Amino acid sequence: MPTSLDRLHSVREQLIADGTVVTPDGRLAEIFPVAIGPEEGAALRDRVVEEGATRTLEVGLGFAISTLFICEGLLMNGPGGGHVAVDPFQLEPGPGARTTYAGVGLETLERAGVGDLVHLCQEESQVVLPRLLDERQRFDLAFIDGNHRFEAVFLDLIYAGRLVAEGGIVFVDDTHLPAIGRAIEFCVDNLGWEPVGEGSEGTAHEWTVLETGPRSLLHRPFTEFADFHVG
Repeated sequence: MPTSLDRLHSVREQLIADGTVVTPDGRLAEIFPVAIGPEEGAALRDRVVEEGATRTLEVGLGFAISTLFICEGLLMNGPGGGHVAVDPFQLEPGPGARTTYAGVGLETLERAGVGDLVHLCQEESQVVLPRLLDERQRFDLAFIDGNHRFEAVFLDLIYAGRLVAEGGIVFVDDTHLPAIGRAIEFCVDNLGWEPVGEGSEGTAHEWTVLETGPRSLLHRPFTEFADFHVG
């Protein structure tokens, strides 16, 4: 395990120090502010360790900086861990996509020696997450950092809340954005989710750690609805 962790640390710290990476198709790409920073990454890793997580879920692989922090937590928790990442833009851009990562995230994971921990689903999360639920897959923690439009992050949160255990952890990035804040408010006001941590790093990233509510609220009366708003 120390060798695995040392290799992961070396690759990750070099990427963070450089702030850039050469993609497999030869482009020089700026890692930040697309990727989370080291402070948020440490908070994410610490939460994985605190939960004793062995199965984790991530929406938005990107440059794989967050994935490296998650994998670090999995390695610290012992052997047998596994991570599922959802990213439709890792290898091939979808219709209307502005960019593609050209597989740089996957290459980074291989260089860091944790490629075998990660299973990539190269479809949009609104397709993948219901399938994971149908397959009865379960996770100890979910990290949400994909499509930041309201309808997308709303679905990510709803399905993530069903894929983790009751009282499980959903860690959400970029919560300063109104669309993400409103989606969180719905889960808090209607599903009994509870914010149990938060933080910020510079002006580009804020995050909230949420504990999911009781399963019984998924079957509340149709007439019960709490309007949700930010501020």
